[in-house]
Amino acid sequence: IGGLSVGEDREVSVVALAAAVAHLPVDQPRYLMGVGDPAGIVEAVALGIDLFDSVLPSRHARHGTILTSDGPLMIKNLAYARDEGPLDPACACRVCGRYSRAYLRHLHRLREPTGARLLTIHNVAWLSDLVVGLRSAIVEGRYSAAKRAVLDVWG
Repeated sequence: IGGLSVGEDREVSVVALAAAVAHLPVDQPRYLMGVGDPAGIVEAVALGIDLFDSVLPSRHARHGTILTSDGPLMIKNLAYARDEGPLDPACACRVCGRYSRAYLRHLHRLREPTGARLLTIHNVAWLSDLVVGLRSAIVEGRYSAAKRAVLDVWG
């Protein structure tokens, strides 16, 4: 499915996506192009979407927006200049395990390509962990609560 996530309100996207999904076979994977924000992902999964692709994790990283369990973190902010903590304390990715917010902010401010690469690695890992968690929530019958938790932060 394509043509969504091009500026319309989320409510409009969800209605259009539901209409499109209603015409797809249930025994085949359902792929949604261009949706990569956490709220969009949980809404799409609730409608039966299985696969996503998006430039959002890398675009956000290049512009200094970090995906975290507490919502977006703007690494450019002066508050992180001396912050020795990980990007997201709840994240187990290799970037959060090795580099501080202060160091990653420094790399980003210098426009060092390594900084964009590390921030992208984190954002992709964070989204991957989100989807793994959603999959577990579906299997365990608690998807509604998981969706609500994501929407409370990202919605």
